[in-house]
Amino acid sequence: MDKAPTDIRHNLDGAEPFSQPRLVGTHWGFYEHGDRPDRLEPFRSDPDPVAFGSEFIADRLAPARILKPAVRRSFLENGPGSGRRGAEPFVEVSWDEALDLVASEITRVKTTHGSGAIFSGSYGWSSAGRFHHAQSQLKRFFNMAGGSVRSVQTYSYAAGEVILPHVIGTTSGMITGHTPWSQIAGHAELIVMFGGTPLRNAQVNAGGASRHTARDALKACHQSSARIINISPVRDDVEGDIGAEWLPLRPCTDTALILALSHTLIADGLYDEAFIAGYTAGFETFRAYVMGEADGIAKTAIWASAITGIDAQVITDLARQMASHKTFIMMAWSLQRADHGEQPYWAAIALAALLGGIGLPGRGFGFGYASVASIGQPTVPVRWPSLPQGRNPIADYIPVARIADMLLQPGAEYDHNGQKRIYPDIKLVYWAGGNPFHHHQDLNRLVEAWQKPDTIIAHEHWWNAHARHADIVLPAATFFERDDVVASGRDAFIAYSAGIAEAPIGVSTDHEILRRIAGRLGIEADFTEGLTETQWLERLYEDARRDAAERNIELPGMDEFRQCGLVEVAPAQKDEPFLAAFRADPVLKPLNTPSGRIELASEVIAGFGYDDCPGHPTWLAPCEWLGASVAQSYPLHLLSCQPHDKLHSQWDHAAPSRRTKSRGRQPVRLNPDDAAKRGLAEGDLVEVASKRGSCLAIATITDALMPGVVQLATGAWFDPSDPEVQGSLELNGNPNVLTPDHGTSRLAQGPSPNACLVEIRKFEGNAKQVRIYQSASLVDDPRMPDPETPAETLG
Repeated sequence: MDKAPTDIRHNLDGAEPFSQPRLVGTHWGFYEHGDRPDRLEPFRSDPDPVAFGSEFIADRLAPARILKPAVRRSFLENGPGSGRRGAEPFVEVSWDEALDLVASEITRVKTTHGSGAIFSGSYGWSSAGRFHHAQSQLKRFFNMAGGSVRSVQTYSYAAGEVILPHVIGTTSGMITGHTPWSQIAGHAELIVMFGGTPLRNAQVNAGGASRHTARDALKACHQSSARIINISPVRDDVEGDIGAEWLPLRPCTDTALILALSHTLIADGLYDEAFIAGYTAGFETFRAYVMGEADGIAKTAIWASAITGIDAQVITDLARQMASHKTFIMMAWSLQRADHGEQPYWAAIALAALLGGIGLPGRGFGFGYASVASIGQPTVPVRWPSLPQGRNPIADYIPVARIADMLLQPGAEYDHNGQKRIYPDIKLVYWAGGNPFHHHQDLNRLVEAWQKPDTIIAHEHWWNAHARHADIVLPAATFFERDDVVASGRDAFIAYSAGIAEAPIGVSTDHEILRRIAGRLGIEADFTEGLTETQWLERLYEDARRDAAERNIELPGMDEFRQCGLVEVAPAQKDEPFLAAFRADPVLKPLNTPSGRIELASEVIAGFGYDDCPGHPTWLAPCEWLGASVAQSYPLHLLSCQPHDKLHSQWDHAAPSRRTKSRGRQPVRLNPDDAAKRGLAEGDLVEVASKRGSCLAIATITDALMPGVVQLATGAWFDPSDPEVQGSLELNGNPNVLTPDHGTSRLAQGPSPNACLVEIRKFEGNAKQVRIYQSASLVDDPRMPDPETPAETLG
């Protein structure tokens, strides 16, 4: 077999071997470990490295670090189901006692209720590594132990995951397989961005990023003289240096705007009839709805203007500009995280089909550009390895965002993608590698749901809300404290991430924790296959080498791999637009849809009979938006964006996150007009309230948001002022105490946080200080009380 060593670049760009070749791989990029123990240096070959990761190591042993196994006091004294989770201190115990408790609880629940009463959804982004990926470790463990209920889909793009296969037969163009930037810059004359391309999101990527290129790609589009339009309630959803025009619209109204653009194209005869005839199905149904023949309401620019707040003539002019130029449509992942989130994606595809450019350079559509770092990069030529998980004997699952419904409504029926399903009755939740009190909505409701299971077990690094709402907490090593093989399914590198610090005494890796539990359950040999952690890394890398060799690509041996740190392979994808093969020959390369074409209307979805997701793109008003009656009481639309100073809630206690807070609390951005109406000044302590709860934040006033819109980034650790009281004021600016917890529709059941109305007022009185960054454990064991030392939580 002919080898292709020229396809390999060790230490990108042919750089000399590093004098200190240890790299640390994270979801937000690579860092070099030099002489300073408290700081890392950004990877020298990254053109736009993420600065915040350099400092995290300095806070590795912060007061919030969990150093010993701990058990919630009531659980330790009285057993499962006692006390209130989130409101009690924890007692430190030995590893043997903690693991014995875990093993006995798993055995009890399996024996009494069956493995279908165990939930190991464990959604989260804790590790970029292929071996020390906590969720994968947990799934493998439970598959060997008899199975468990899991979750499907993602919080990032759940509605898109379900709707796109019905419309285009794949999730490509949203997850991977996008039109590459090289086929946009220099080709597109007009780029229309729904939801912008916020580069704070492009800092991260599941499995890491060898180079951050989104900023340069956007600049290349600008420098090629493309006109760029940012359609968003937020001006700085697009960086200021790429010359984007801002077209503000009311949140959650993109579908109405797209339908009006479609109406103009059809009414003026500007749509591509040949493309519609040869590449789509269901046009007549879609046309009848858009033109008002189906419901008596023509989706004109005037109709859409009243909904979106955009002038009707601006809408009409934009449609005509899109028809007369090579137009590429970008839509952010965030738009489908709202009521009826399936609709803007479906409508965007329909609009692109009317324009007729799908599959051609500089034209068509794509979802999620800059939503993570790798969107728009060529396809990976090698199948990177992952920890084998075996087979789950339990077939039951839930949509990922329906966890509170599952816990609160066991046995209830719900719809999902054409199926009638039943929520299982969960008695034990085991969570590792994520923080549900970050990514879920309506946290006050989640707190109550979290009281329902008999037992909750958590692996954690920090005493955040995830740990504080568990019964048994097992301290896990961070990525600084173990070696791993790092790779992303969206990127063309594989790297060796070196542990650069010893884990604190008594802290173990997720794998080691599960190995010891597996030993107690009699499944250790199945779980480990007789391999040490080092041997597992070697096995995973050899899997990658074998797959690469089958594709005529030679990767270096393990020893050389450890030394060079990072290997990159040349992209395999042809430099062509998304759906180019379908465009070239729709008969020989049909889509995986019932018609083999783009489904502008779906008989399958129509057959489900969902009033909240009809069989064609439809404007359906959200429960909460600026046109809803509830806006009289809550007149501000909240957008809960991703943070720019961390990934999700990870390392919220660390210095980069602390610097972005004001007086220790999260800032909330609002327009000057809205601030003036409420008598608010820059830096005021404010209470942000919705129908579901309230939190404290610090007012930041900016004209980057349209009036009526406020923005509060996610990621602040949930810190209720009185955990004993349901719905007490949250102290730390966590927006998910405000957001609604219901599905996008019965089709996808995705999360809907961006359909959320709030009110803001100046907070009067003395506010409690944020306490979540302290420890929640007690050294004293209440089973051996010391009357001179009262047992009080430090948290």
